[in-house]
Amino acid sequence: MSESLIVAIAVVLGLGIGAEWLSWALRLPSVLVLLVAGFIVGPATGVLDPDAVLGESLLPLVSVSVAIILFEGSLSLRLAELKRSGRAVRRLLTVGLLVTWAIATVSAVALFDLGLQVAVLLGAILIVTGPTVIVPLLLHLRPSGRSGPVLRWEGIVLDPIGALLAVLVFEAISAGGFGLASAAVVLALFRTVLFGGLLGALGAAVVAISLKRYLIPDSLHSPLALALAVAAFALSDAFQSDSGLVAVTVMGIILANQNTVSITHIVEFKENLRVLLI
Repeated sequence: MSESLIVAIAVVLGLGIGAEWLSWALRLPSVLVLLVAGFIVGPATGVLDPDAVLGESLLPLVSVSVAIILFEGSLSLRLAELKRSGRAVRRLLTVGLLVTWAIATVSAVALFDLGLQVAVLLGAILIVTGPTVIVPLLLHLRPSGRSGPVLRWEGIVLDPIGALLAVLVFEAISAGGFGLASAAVVLALFRTVLFGGLLGALGAAVVAISLKRYLIPDSLHSPLALALAVAAFALSDAFQSDSGLVAVTVMGIILANQNTVSITHIVEFKENLRVLLI
């Protein structure tokens, strides 16, 4: 089992780096080549079966990887950008979210004959675009003007919102229906914002204070930020399911917009790590 796991990790890393190089050589979005490569060695040929190799460890590993990618993406979010793009971002995160949710729900009912509750839950899950797709596309296309910041904010901030929305819908269904779930939904929303916000802010404060007071050497700046981001994610999720994404997003945004210490080398380290994880 251990040997097969080592071989699988080696194959995934080698294939991933090869796909990244091929996308660079062909001038294609890396996510497109990665998807094709993953499909070929996965469902198409059966060379790799993540469920068989990793078992129950697959979901936690993917969750932590998404949290790290989201943290890295949130380090690029500048509040100053909202002065020019705030209205567009708000519309995408409100009107755009609701329209996508409605279309996905209606499509699920019409095309797959799903029940309304399941269709609403599926629609909530499908509203997420995700930084694993948006960020590589933005790096490839490099849009000018307001488009880049707007899409970056939407792709990163919508991820925790979508996860939260899916949890709230699931809580409503578990409570016996949407009409009976107001208390459960409000409590879940409150706990998500509370624990995610507090732990994210705490993680950012520890990083900023440690760097400002020279409590750790330069070589540990990036590992400390990574460890605290994962810790904030895990602790927040322990208190409230799926609130960890809120924690890492808040932590990244606070670090990106504080003026007390430079986080340039942390951002560079996270960018390299993001490529590896994607």
